[in-house]
Amino acid sequence: MPIIDRVKYDGPGNVMVWRFPPDDLSWGTQVIVNQAQEALFFKGGQVLDVLGPGTHTLRTANLPLLRGLIAAPFGGETPFAAEIYYVNKAVNLDVKWGTNNPIPVQDPKFGVFLPVRAFGQFGIQVVDSRVFVTQLSATAKEFTSEQLANYFRGVLLTKAKDYIAETIIKKKINLLEISAYLEDMSGALQEKLSGDFSQYGVKLVNFYLNSVDVPEDDDTVVRLKKALADKAELEILGDKYQQKRTLDVMEKAAANEGGAAGMGMGAGMGLGAGMGMGQMMAGAMGQMNQASNAGGMPAATPAGAKFCSSCGKGLTAGVKFCAECGSKVG
Repeated sequence: MPIIDRVKYDGPGNVMVWRFPPDDLSWGTQVIVNQAQEALFFKGGQVLDVLGPGTHTLRTANLPLLRGLIAAPFGGETPFAAEIYYVNKAVNLDVKWGTNNPIPVQDPKFGVFLPVRAFGQFGIQVVDSRVFVTQLSATAKEFTSEQLANYFRGVLLTKAKDYIAETIIKKKINLLEISAYLEDMSGALQEKLSGDFSQYGVKLVNFYLNSVDVPEDDDTVVRLKKALADKAELEILGDKYQQKRTLDVMEKAAANEGGAAGMGMGAGMGLGAGMGMGQMMAGAMGQMNQASNAGGMPAATPAGAKFCSSCGKGLTAGVKFCAECGSKVG
């Protein structure tokens, strides 16, 4: 096998560790280390010497530990076998993370359980090449930032899920308004996770919780948003809300009266029902006035009065729909 006279690595930025095969090197071989790289020399499973950025000619002077192991004489180009691990120490700011499955969290404001999802990204940098290679990449020929993210996924998701659920409950944060808290939560999570990364020679440069949301098509979410929309409508319309709901019910019943063939007639019936409701309201006001004139007692129920079979409310003669519930009068 020929002696290697030049070694370097120019790979993609997501590769954090690349292992040069244990081919024959020699004293005099050139090792080129790019900026933000370090070259680690392994022999017999041990990390021996480390070279920083620059162009290095292998000599016994700059690899003293390796020199001691291979017992090579000083000078000359004696061949020897060793592994070189190139470590990328550049900052990688685009490592993605996210929950695989929604987290069931009880909304403290509405008391319902909602499926919560969380997504974000973080930045990392290798600060201790020796620890990083021996603890994580081991003997792998290549180790990428994606592999690193997968390695930490378990601890990251566990701590992130626990913290998000705890924060929502403790601070009583409405899940539909949680975006205002993302910056503070990101900083707290970075602090919680930094120790887990540092023990492997990695610095957690930053950590971002980009979004905490719920699936739009989830049944509980759909019903909650409908309830909130109804509540907002009630607050806007005030006293007119019940009147609007009654008209909606009556118009819906009228539209269903004759099916598709009776759409025109149904619309007319809806209009007539609305007029009938006005007559009923006028009649009710008259009864109240009579009761007031009689000393505050309500008037006696007249003989032959009719009542709605669905809700039991009194019916005005001639109406086709109940003003209270919109049911058709038989």
